[in-house]
Amino acid sequence: MQIYIEKDYCQLSKRAARIIADEINQKPDIVLGLATGSTPMGTYKELVRLHKEEGLDFSQVITFNLDEYYDIAPSNKQSYHYYMQHHLFDHINIRPENIHIPDGKAQDVEKFCIMYDEQIKDHGGIDFQLLGIGENGHIGFNEPDRELKVLTHLSKLSKSTIKANSRFFNSPEDVPDKAITMGLGSIMRSKKIMLLASGRSKASIIAKILTEGRTTTSIPASSLLLHNRVTVILDEEAASLYNKPASTRGENIRDLQIRKNSGYEKGGKNVVTYKECQSGHTF
Repeated sequence: MQIYIEKDYCQLSKRAARIIADEINQKPDIVLGLATGSTPMGTYKELVRLHKEEGLDFSQVITFNLDEYYDIAPSNKQSYHYYMQHHLFDHINIRPENIHIPDGKAQDVEKFCIMYDEQIKDHGGIDFQLLGIGENGHIGFNEPDRELKVLTHLSKLSKSTIKANSRFFNSPEDVPDKAITMGLGSIMRSKKIMLLASGRSKASIIAKILTEGRTTTSIPASSLLLHNRVTVILDEEAASLYNKPASTRGENIRDLQIRKNSGYEKGGKNVVTYKECQSGHTF
């Protein structure tokens, strides 16, 4: 596991976008797993800049999104279909047929979930999966529970997730209480994974995962400790409660590396101000 601690959200976004760009350049027909929510917005904004200013080519890239609210139409401004078009797809040269997002209006949800996993398998699996993390440790919409589902499924959202996501809606009552999400197995089969966390509200869960160094279904994101190719990018606020690596607490993280503020905040053409990044982000 590699951990980057960046100065702020802006530098986190720059780091994440550059890593994704490098992956695309190395494999133009890469299969990307994409996340939504507030944290990836800056990363997508930077990927758009890299496309427009540096020629980053998405023409062969294939994408699969982690999740979508249910029951919600793609045209709804709170849907993740709308989110992805608005923040990324409308601004790059990706082919529409290469975009895959769960159908929030699927009539036969079980059948759709099976088909979604089969589509991922048919494309050779996810090469690189981008993740955010919920304050309760969820990834995708895999919520804390006694048992976690392996494959794509319909998930019931926790009260804490509904409350956290209500900032995007008029009220908590307007937030859908279900979502179609990739399961933990689908995520963990990705060849590489990158987890982003920004802001003080994520500090507690990040510290708990990385310091305790154990997996539990009560913190779904802790399953990432079992994957051998995970990159974690934190800003200083998200890392504020994390003081030491858990390198002696488990074989699965014995190769943990920490790089603090290493790169984009030190100058050069990659630097943009925090204000520029902050305009696309809501903590």
